[in-house]
Amino acid sequence: MIVETVCGHELRLWTEPGLFAQRGVDAGTLAMLSCVTFQPDDKVLDLGCGYGVVGIVAAKTARPQDVFLVDIDPLAVNAAARNVESNGAAGATVALSDGFRDFHESGFTKILSNPPFHADFAVPKHFIEKGFNRLVVGGAMFMVTKRELWYRKKLEAIFGGVRVRQIGDYFVFEAIKKTSQYANATTKPPRRASR
Repeated sequence: MIVETVCGHELRLWTEPGLFAQRGVDAGTLAMLSCVTFQPDDKVLDLGCGYGVVGIVAAKTARPQDVFLVDIDPLAVNAAARNVESNGAAGATVALSDGFRDFHESGFTKILSNPPFHADFAVPKHFIEKGFNRLVVGGAMFMVTKRELWYRKKLEAIFGGVRVRQIGDYFVFEAIKKTSQYANATTKPPRRASR
């Protein structure tokens, strides 16, 4: 059990061996949360939620029924569901999905993610490209990583711009969806081959 104050909220977080940051809330997650202001009318997705810190904090301001937490790991989903209930965020939806593959909700004003740093770029590529389509125009994607260049370029290509803040060893990215189409023409789907 972790007891930690995050964004002014004292959280009691159940976790277990094998989960990311099992001994305390990750510094990258805290860095990202320091750059986000949730609003009561937000619809929020905690993408790769782990044991649920971001989603729970979001549900303290936004309506819990407008907060969604998704993870590929059944252990994380179980922990997040338990923590949502025990930290006053009941009503938030916790779902098991490999990114967006089994999760179909859309219309988000904010999507937040601390993607796995040990994986190749296939996971964050999926998060960014599919996340863009799940945001409303004017919505924002926030990501935190220890690597800057690839994320900066990818977010710029999809969103047309990105704000980057360095906090300690972490880079926090904020990209606003300005139009319903990807910004860079080279990221459009390939044309069908002619016969």
